[in-house]
Amino acid sequence: MAKNKLAYVCSECGSDYSKWQGQCADCGAWNTLSEVRLGPAKGHSHRLEGYAGASGGARVQKLKDISLEDLPRLSTGTAEFDRVLGGGLVPGSVVLIGGNPGAGKSTLLLQTLCRLAANMTALYVTGEESLQQVAMRAARLNLPTDQLNLLAETNVEAIVQATSQLQPKILVVDSIQVVHMADIQSAPGSVSQVRECAAYLTRYAKTSGTVLILVGHVTKDGSLAGPKVLEHMIDCSTLLDGDQDSRFRTLRSHKNRFGAVNELGVFAMTEQGLKEVSNPSAIFLQRAEDVASGSVVMVVWEGTRPLLVEIQALVDDSHFGSPRRVAVGLEQNRLAMLLAVLHRHGGLHLGDQDVFVNVVGGVKVVETSSDLALLLAVISSFRDQPLSEGLIAFGEVGLSGEIRPVPNGQERVREARKHGFKRAIVPAANCPKQGIEGMELVPVKRLADAIEALS
Repeated sequence: MAKNKLAYVCSECGSDYSKWQGQCADCGAWNTLSEVRLGPAKGHSHRLEGYAGASGGARVQKLKDISLEDLPRLSTGTAEFDRVLGGGLVPGSVVLIGGNPGAGKSTLLLQTLCRLAANMTALYVTGEESLQQVAMRAARLNLPTDQLNLLAETNVEAIVQATSQLQPKILVVDSIQVVHMADIQSAPGSVSQVRECAAYLTRYAKTSGTVLILVGHVTKDGSLAGPKVLEHMIDCSTLLDGDQDSRFRTLRSHKNRFGAVNELGVFAMTEQGLKEVSNPSAIFLQRAEDVASGSVVMVVWEGTRPLLVEIQALVDDSHFGSPRRVAVGLEQNRLAMLLAVLHRHGGLHLGDQDVFVNVVGGVKVVETSSDLALLLAVISSFRDQPLSEGLIAFGEVGLSGEIRPVPNGQERVREARKHGFKRAIVPAANCPKQGIEGMELVPVKRLADAIEALS
């Protein structure tokens, strides 16, 4: 059999070499060269036979002639999972689920496939666990096990061969970092192995119409491990996250060709596995009976729905030469910027104070609508003045001290009203003209107006 053409590419600058060396001659980085397969040698065809469509035969079609009725979505049986996916699984799509060890990736997928196997053929391929370990987990979770097909294999050619014979509607590969191709010399989990194995499986899914779900590892900083091209070739990339000391897990979509990006699904880890949380706002709003200073509720927009979360701030005298700025669940650089705006346009000097900010419940807030609530919490803690329990706030704060409107402002206020809040400090542009019954709206245009509204 002819050998594949190989090259060694630097992951820092992209320079390629014909053989491996310890240091890249162009950028000077050490141990950054990884093996890359350029393609099969002349006269050698890549083995992709064994399933329909592998030999080509595609025809050109007009966009208007393509029927959307041929691709109905498949419900996973869990509303929160369907929400993150954009309404369900699309035949022929490739979904990547990443997360820290112990987050519940395998548990979520095993629960999903056991439910779906009752109505369609499903195959769960495990490369990290034995079949007995998977069976023990299913028995512990009291899942139906009579219809789900299992396969313990790490060779991607063998996986595709077995899958083409079974022809399942849904295929899960756990995980993409442990499977390998025999004609690639590098170890499983390397850049070349992950890219080629993912491309091989993706091509099979596209040509056969099988839903492919890949499990991916993450690095120590929480980003998806492996080459960045892996996220480009798939259709949906999600991340299952959650603190080890918390029973709640959040599933967030970072890329989705069939739905909204940054959609959030909330689950609770129980003895029966992951259970969906239908009303996440009620979970994150479990506040103490006596509301202390430095606490305020904000309304953030996650994908297609509003979410009420509590933000807490603690301002204390600094005993060091450089005051600390710590943000958990928020971007730390934005915290420093907002404190500068508070000093310049709010007249509050915190240069000699330590500032700690935390989003309760482990939620990571990525949008700027949390700016106003963050500053109000900081002011409340600095003055040691508790805010009213029925108060909510949201809005983006500009560098010149203006309060900018945020998307879906009226929907946020209505969601807060459903949870019993009676007063809202919101940007003036987001204030409904007709008002909302039972809700006192305080429209603000400048940061100084919001500070005055607290008194």
